[in-house]
Amino acid sequence: MTDEGPPAPGTHFFTPAGINYEEIRSRREMKGRSMTQAEIFEFAKRIVKALALQFGPTCEVVLHDLTGEDPSSTIIAIENGQISGRKVGDGPSLIAVETMEGNAPDSDRLGYLTKTRDGKILKSSTIYLRDDQGKPIGILAINSDITMSLAMENILHSYNASSVDSHLPEQITTNVSDLLDSLIEESIQLVGKPAELMDKNEKIRAIRFLNNSGAFLITKSSLKVCQVFRISKYTLYSYLDEAKKS
Repeated sequence: MTDEGPPAPGTHFFTPAGINYEEIRSRREMKGRSMTQAEIFEFAKRIVKALALQFGPTCEVVLHDLTGEDPSSTIIAIENGQISGRKVGDGPSLIAVETMEGNAPDSDRLGYLTKTRDGKILKSSTIYLRDDQGKPIGILAINSDITMSLAMENILHSYNASSVDSHLPEQITTNVSDLLDSLIEESIQLVGKPAELMDKNEKIRAIRFLNNSGAFLITKSSLKVCQVFRISKYTLYSYLDEAKKS
């Protein structure tokens, strides 16, 4: 059986596998050309529906046509318009007006905050649809209503806030040994460097903290402190004396 290859151009022929070579050639020829404005807007309308379905009823998606004859009516597609109270046929946003006046930026605006008339807080993104010359012909706007999530964030922040300004949670100890370890760790964090890298003044500062925190009331605490800070018992008592004086 010989392989005759695809049929000549103009021949409408289906192979046994059902391949239409004429249609394939037509699609290849179309790949080299730019989309028309109508095609751009039709494709954008599909994106509007897809985004709204993907992110749900708290995400408004709006498509503005900036090429129409009536500049007061630019919305040609909208999903979840209940968020801003808009519908197809309504007018442009401030960004759309600025764009129609030739003040569009070179890049899209992403992730900025906006507000509706009734007080909803939206996280918005503006994507510019451009023609072959780079001129904006439309705007795809995405507005996510984050009012409730912001309220929850504030509630959680208040719930998790402490009355003491500290970067680390205070450890709950179960015995005096753990308590001593915790106090020693706090003294090291206070200085801001490992004990083996501390100079004399920094070790005195750490030991002053331990003394003020009652660490030396714990049995055999001096031995543990000497081990951590790599000093003798005599040096520890000397540092304690200096710490108490300053």
